[in-house]
Amino acid sequence: MNKPLSTQPYKGVRDFYPADCAVQQYIFDTWSETAERFGYERYDASILEPSALYKAKGAENAELVNDQTYTFTDRGEREVTLRPEMTPTVARMIAGKSRELAWPARWYSIPNLFRYERAQRGRLREHWQLNVDMFGESGYASDVEVIQLAHQIFLDFGATPDMFEILINNRATMNHAYAALGIDDADMVTAITRLNDRKDKITDAEYLTALIQITTDEPLAHEIKTMIESPDPGDNQVVTALRDLGITNVRIDRSLARGFDYYTGTIFEFKDTHPDNNRSLLGGGRYDNLTSLFEGEAVTGIGFGFGDVTMRDFLETHDLLPDSITHTAPVIALLTMEPAHNLPAMQLAQNIRATGLSCSVDTTSRKIGKKIATAANSNVIYIITVGEDEVASGTYTMKHLETGQDVTGSLQDLLGHLTSLVE
Repeated sequence: MNKPLSTQPYKGVRDFYPADCAVQQYIFDTWSETAERFGYERYDASILEPSALYKAKGAENAELVNDQTYTFTDRGEREVTLRPEMTPTVARMIAGKSRELAWPARWYSIPNLFRYERAQRGRLREHWQLNVDMFGESGYASDVEVIQLAHQIFLDFGATPDMFEILINNRATMNHAYAALGIDDADMVTAITRLNDRKDKITDAEYLTALIQITTDEPLAHEIKTMIESPDPGDNQVVTALRDLGITNVRIDRSLARGFDYYTGTIFEFKDTHPDNNRSLLGGGRYDNLTSLFEGEAVTGIGFGFGDVTMRDFLETHDLLPDSITHTAPVIALLTMEPAHNLPAMQLAQNIRATGLSCSVDTTSRKIGKKIATAANSNVIYIITVGEDEVASGTYTMKHLETGQDVTGSLQDLLGHLTSLVE
């Protein structure tokens, strides 16, 4: 006898039952509404990309493809990867239409992404992510706008500024700082940058030891550590502009590195301040050379990614998820007394839906009391019982389940009452 199949999903991914889908849709809708209020247009692309798109930036990205992605050879002997991130894809799309687009191009998407890695809190093998990018504008005002948009997302979910903080750094500024210390070895700068990317995950002693190993110069390692940990200088244009806009939960963090090598200027992260979820929530930065991988002129870009897993963790940690979104019950439920009343009830439901309201029909053989209880537990607002008398007379009673108030009348009367609810 064959072993029964497991009901568990593939490791590192999620099933979305109706209540979960309702939460996810709430997140997606809020993301979209915020982005579009800032003038960003939605785009999308296939989850399949040629693996070369991710290998093109050198050995580190080739390692990403080999070790952390779902990569396979298709039937045409082409190496294909399920996209682990969206930035290379949007860079390809921008490069492909660069002569036709009006600048700056403000784009956003909510792609499905895949990465083969150890599943843990806030990080799964499959997730959705809000990607917001502005292309074709290199001034610091565009950096400010993108960060302001990210900040507004939190406000639109009901968060207050004390619930999160914004960390800012600049890759170009850091390169100048390293040069001022006499460090002109690009590989050493890269190694220090990658070490900084995990500075908050190791002790000060471990950080200094790693710096000494990288530089082979203990005094220089101490100088680097002092520079990295120096107070906010307060002369960053982006930070100053954000504070002028009333965004005060922002500070410079010179240890902030961001993992991707393609960042060239401003980089930023938003972090949760709650001790139960003290982690990075979203991150991004400026990349001025990514589209140069393709034909045509390089187009500058600034953007960020915000995963749905970390978004939901934040909302749940701060108790910001409205109870009303976890159930998507119809406004009206029609409850039939006998099977003979199912078709008349379905006809009545058809007329109700034509007004724009949602309506379900309970055609089960359960007793009416159980049908009412099911409707109440599902957050249905109104019920209408359909029995022999109602069908014969064409007169129905509609009950508001929370208040108990009844409205009795013809179908036309009820439709008029229901239509007023929509208006």
